[in-house]
Amino acid sequence: MPEFNHPDFSAARFAALPEARFVAAPADGVLPEGFFSTTNLPTYVHIGHEWRMPREPRMDGALVLDAGGTLWVKEMRRVARGELVAVGMAEDGSDGIFVYTDAFMGDAADGGEFKFMTSEVSREKPIDYALMARLLVEERERGGYPVWVTGPALVHSRARTDMTWFIQHGFVGALLAGNAVAVHDIEASIFGTTLGMTGSGRATSGGHGLHMRAINRVRAAGSIEAAVRQGIITDGIMHACVTSGVPYVLCGSIRDDGPLPSVINDSIDCQDAMKAHTTKATMAILIATALHAIATGNMLPAFVTEPDGSLRELPTICVDSSEFVVSKLKDRGTHQAFGVVTNAQDFMHILRLYVERELDARGMQRARPAEAAAR
Repeated sequence: MPEFNHPDFSAARFAALPEARFVAAPADGVLPEGFFSTTNLPTYVHIGHEWRMPREPRMDGALVLDAGGTLWVKEMRRVARGELVAVGMAEDGSDGIFVYTDAFMGDAADGGEFKFMTSEVSREKPIDYALMARLLVEERERGGYPVWVTGPALVHSRARTDMTWFIQHGFVGALLAGNAVAVHDIEASIFGTTLGMTGSGRATSGGHGLHMRAINRVRAAGSIEAAVRQGIITDGIMHACVTSGVPYVLCGSIRDDGPLPSVINDSIDCQDAMKAHTTKATMAILIATALHAIATGNMLPAFVTEPDGSLRELPTICVDSSEFVVSKLKDRGTHQAFGVVTNAQDFMHILRLYVERELDARGMQRARPAEAAAR
């Protein structure tokens, strides 16, 4: 993936630039007029004669300097009355804030400026599975944190086995999904169907109620983890997450049945739970889910800060059968997303094949490494 060096702040063009100005927030959840609205690109703030990067970068936030002198990107709702918020509209350093627009975007986005509504997605573009496989293997070997965001089509399309394989073999740092993904996966474990549909795609008599019966069994057990321990859930995605120690976040919606006891129903609480993983993400794979993909994209920076302080692009893969979803994700500012226009089943089957080939070519074990299991 593209890597880059930090800007040379000793250069003449930075010499006369002012330090950033901070104004106290007038009320809880209210920013001062003229606040700087962050992007997902590398951002540097001139404070105390040095250019500093904020912690937890993401788009649509504010730059906040805490009492201990640490610089953060905070969501508006998290800012408390009296906290110091950076003000200024310019991104060229003239307000003491410099957004490194040339880091990844270059001339591809009209001079590199952070913008919405710029996308180039087509189902006719070739899919480089070999590259994606190599990235996943490298993430596992370096102890990275790939975040997977999935929709229920992944379960219905018979990609469930492949998703389970990726979890069990250490390629998933965290799983972000909705109630439906877990429900249909658990229904498949208990009854062998998803929404009453068999693996061969045939509807079953009375099958329309099987997802409700699956939910009921988990609710009776008390949690997904308890249902795994009790032998109610014996295989599949959620079983793999529990037995492999992979964290998951299930966000609810107004259309949910049940929901399962592990589902977070408050959208703000769900944002917080997802953020705990997006701030650690070193790669993101978004499959067959428009709303969850865009929500996650809005929380992700476009870059990863390595332990040595260097920066690289955060690989972001968005998979959907429609160009619309991939285009909308990029149009909402996640410009680094690589769009794959195909169905979930084909993508998961082929990606797994290429990952297995990559492991074999490197002479690596396919099993989950002990250090990843311990994490």
